[in-house]
Amino acid sequence: MPIELAKGVYWVGVTDWGIRHFHGFELSVHRGTTYNSYLIMDEKIALVDTVWSPHSEEFLARVRELVDPTKIDYVVVNHAEPDHSSSLPALMKLCPNATVVVSKNGATSVPGHYHENWNFKTVKTGDRISLGKNELVFVEATMLHWPDTMFCYLTGEQILMSNDAFGQHYATAFLFNDLVNQEELYEEALKYFANILTPYTDKILKKIDEILALNLPVKMIAPSHGVIWRQDPLQIVKQYQEWSLQKPAPTAVILYDTMWHATEKMAKAIAEGLIECGIDCKVSHAATADSNDLMVEIFKAKLVVLGSCTYNNGILPSMAKILEEMRGLRFKNKIGAAFGSYGWSGECVKSIEEIFQKSGIPLVRPGLRVKWQPGDADLKLCREFGRELAAATKG
Repeated sequence: MPIELAKGVYWVGVTDWGIRHFHGFELSVHRGTTYNSYLIMDEKIALVDTVWSPHSEEFLARVRELVDPTKIDYVVVNHAEPDHSSSLPALMKLCPNATVVVSKNGATSVPGHYHENWNFKTVKTGDRISLGKNELVFVEATMLHWPDTMFCYLTGEQILMSNDAFGQHYATAFLFNDLVNQEELYEEALKYFANILTPYTDKILKKIDEILALNLPVKMIAPSHGVIWRQDPLQIVKQYQEWSLQKPAPTAVILYDTMWHATEKMAKAIAEGLIECGIDCKVSHAATADSNDLMVEIFKAKLVVLGSCTYNNGILPSMAKILEEMRGLRFKNKIGAAFGSYGWSGECVKSIEEIFQKSGIPLVRPGLRVKWQPGDADLKLCREFGRELAAATKG
């Protein structure tokens, strides 16, 4: 059923309890997600965003509980990615005369997805559409996280509908931030930020400053995924400002993959050296760990230590995947180190160090290689390696 957020403003989205992988298999969502859509009932009727198309029937049924869809005047598409827009074709069949409101880049991306000649209206930052008692005010949010992304703000009720910003992949029994488990909420908010928005942190800081400069009072922040922030809604804005600075804790993450446990033994010995020096660290086996959870750990830590045995003159495939994700997210303010085991050619460390270089993460020191299985002397070197890394982490 629809849920009233404020007078005349309703959530008409869908809760997806069962989904566990998003963007195909790119992003894990352990706690499900929601697709949030908002219906505004004023002298004019506006619908902000839709839902992923497999849930179109449930979404449209929720809309019909409130209004005959033919009476919808405006459909706002804040972002054309299909999890927010792919119910548009089904909706527009019911309200073919509605105006579809998009950003400048949305005027390309939405027709590019759906190839329909709808009645488009392009808006830019500061543009307004009167609904009667309330207005919609638009704010372009380019690359947060697509070129077409924008926010819209409802005057009167003072609700910022922020699309992917400030969201979480989090299915809950209750819709509002003050009614859910706070630890879970912030775990999912950080995972969302670290895996989706980290490459755009400079833009996020500038956009937040731009929004704050508009002096728009905000009673509620309504993203397109997860819970709605109604109690102290600016808490998540402040948290985004802090996360966007990318100031990691003086901790370490050791990620490795191994074939016959040689690299695993090295990883554990390096961890011992770090721990001896008082550095908190996490050790994860890349082949069995969730890569998106690993990205959160990398986001939080200052030191990233990556290891693999040599495989086909390079590194194991699971490590290659982790390294590529890390490179794409463009983490800041980190230091790195590489290690690995080999039998005859030994290119693993060089391969890892090349990715560190491409990722913009400086190396603490040259990497550590061990031939065959590490003996006592090799493990002693690994522990000393860990102690050297600890000194750099504290610095």
